[in-house]
Amino acid sequence: MKFVDEVTIKVKAGNGGGGIVSFRREKYIPKGGPDGGDGGDGGSVYLLADSELNTLVDYRYVRFYSAENGEKGGPKNMTGAKGDDLVLPVPVGTRVVNKETGEQIGDLNKVGEKLLVAKGGFHGLGNTRFKSSVNRTPRQKSSGTEGDLRELQLELMVLADVGLLGLPNAGKSTFIRSVSAAKPKVADYPFTTLVPNLGVVAPEPHRSFVIADIPGVIEGAAEGAGLGIRFLKHLSRTRLLLHLVDVKPFDESDPLENAKAIHGELQRYSDEHQSNLAEKDIWLVFNKSDLIDPEALKTEKARILEGLEWQGPHYTISGLQGEGTKQLSFDILEHIEQADAEATEKVVEPLSSLNEPFEIQKEADYIEEELDDDFDADDEDEDEGNWEYVK
Repeated sequence: MKFVDEVTIKVKAGNGGGGIVSFRREKYIPKGGPDGGDGGDGGSVYLLADSELNTLVDYRYVRFYSAENGEKGGPKNMTGAKGDDLVLPVPVGTRVVNKETGEQIGDLNKVGEKLLVAKGGFHGLGNTRFKSSVNRTPRQKSSGTEGDLRELQLELMVLADVGLLGLPNAGKSTFIRSVSAAKPKVADYPFTTLVPNLGVVAPEPHRSFVIADIPGVIEGAAEGAGLGIRFLKHLSRTRLLLHLVDVKPFDESDPLENAKAIHGELQRYSDEHQSNLAEKDIWLVFNKSDLIDPEALKTEKARILEGLEWQGPHYTISGLQGEGTKQLSFDILEHIEQADAEATEKVVEPLSSLNEPFEIQKEADYIEEELDDDFDADDEDEDEGNWEYVK
């Protein structure tokens, strides 16, 4: 199935049905009065997050969707039928933007989440609604209002805990094959990966995380070089980024300059798209350690770390041989679980006034001037009085 992560569609909610002008006409009931019914409301358009979908390809070919109109009212005060709502399924992780205004309407990142994107029109009123003591035979009615018409941009951003970042042929697909059951295409030429791939990594039973592999980014991607930066948005929901650095590039390029190019494109994307991508936690992962002598590897790592002024965590692995991948997977799992635990511990403090103790007291005497004139305190039982809450 073709992977499509951006589409533009138009949605039209149903128009409200109009009311009618009608008068009751029955034998032996002269001048029965108005009995025109109201119309029905127009159907609305909703988007529904569906776990069975993983692409927006269905919306590439059909670009216009409309809900049913409400039916007009009938005689004998019969209300017109409401138009059926239209529910469009989309993949989980779909962001909805109003194409005309650029405003984000919603973000469907939970299974079963439902979002109203076009409101149906309101029904019109029949002449029964306009009768009064001075207008006993109203001939007025109102038409239903039109439903919303909107042009929407749907953007799919995959849901993953960890994102892989690096140049083409840095070994991202090999790494995800090594630690998960995902089997993305692997070959010895650049841009083997053309669409994002997801894999579930389970270092231990019942403990797992999701990792996302996107096509490689090269220097100048912001200007459209390579596959551009359109796939970087798929990393915006991740909580951790792994920057894979090929310590022995097949084209004999400088690993340090390659790493700087990736960080530069990441920062440029964040600035141009007001994204927090460059502010996410990033771990540096030196890959393909099996292709270089241990002493030379140590020297190369030190040079790269110094050149990047790197202060964060860094690891050395061989995705092909599986060396170091298990420990890296465990550390990632611990990092994610710790972040989840810290988020859970954040509890909203209750208002201080709700925690202060209070008691109920009874006033000893009535205040005559504050009582109504027709209130007689003597009529009350001796045990009754004015009650109030006091701190």
